[in-house]
Amino acid sequence: MKIKKILVSQPQPTSEKSPYFDIAKRHDVEIIFRPMIKVEGLSAKEFRQFKINLADYTAVIFTSRTAVDHYFRLCEECRFNVPDTMRYFCTSEQIALYLQKYIVYRKRKISFGITGKLDDSQFVQAILKNSKEKFLFPISDVQTDTLPVIADNKINYTPAVMYRTVSNDFTPDEPFDYDLLIFFSPAGIESLMKNFPDFGKDGKQPVCIGAFGPSTSKAVKDAGLRLDIEAPTKETPSMTAALDEFLTKNEG
Repeated sequence: MKIKKILVSQPQPTSEKSPYFDIAKRHDVEIIFRPMIKVEGLSAKEFRQFKINLADYTAVIFTSRTAVDHYFRLCEECRFNVPDTMRYFCTSEQIALYLQKYIVYRKRKISFGITGKLDDSQFVQAILKNSKEKFLFPISDVQTDTLPVIADNKINYTPAVMYRTVSNDFTPDEPFDYDLLIFFSPAGIESLMKNFPDFGKDGKQPVCIGAFGPSTSKAVKDAGLRLDIEAPTKETPSMTAALDEFLTKNEG
């Protein structure tokens, strides 16, 4: 099958040096960046149903900039003035610096990890040193990560769903004329099947599919679809490397 048009279910890269652009030129293909999912925030009314009082917490844990945005948005919508004494614990320095969008950074008590992971030693130690705080943990409706530091230590924390992942639906007049679809999360596969319920039925899969990560690959197979590109592997550690290899073989 000749690949001419590819859907990459991610936002378009901000850098012109992205490998995707090189691949498009090298293989003479068109690459369209179109997320299959999007994030929307819970309304203040929806959030109040969880009966979480924002004023009860003395510290907040952030694992993404999205979480930062929706925490401060809900604080405003719930008319809660975040006190200067609030402590912030971020899984990376990038997230910590992003707080400058909402607070005077140098005047606040902010800690962050190095690796961006929840089990990062610096991040964990920061929480342990402040274990008497009452932590709020803003998350999405599909987030399953838990804090490893909680298991063996009496940390007072509350997960708080503040935003949700939903399907980024195709409009009736939006063309779906791709030869290859590339996904990066199981939610992307769910969105595909929601938009096109008959996709791949009766063994008729009209396009090729690529998946990044074991959970995404599993979601493709669980949906009864054929997986044509899988990454990362030892030979192709990135999706762009896997895509380049696939297109090269396909041309042959």
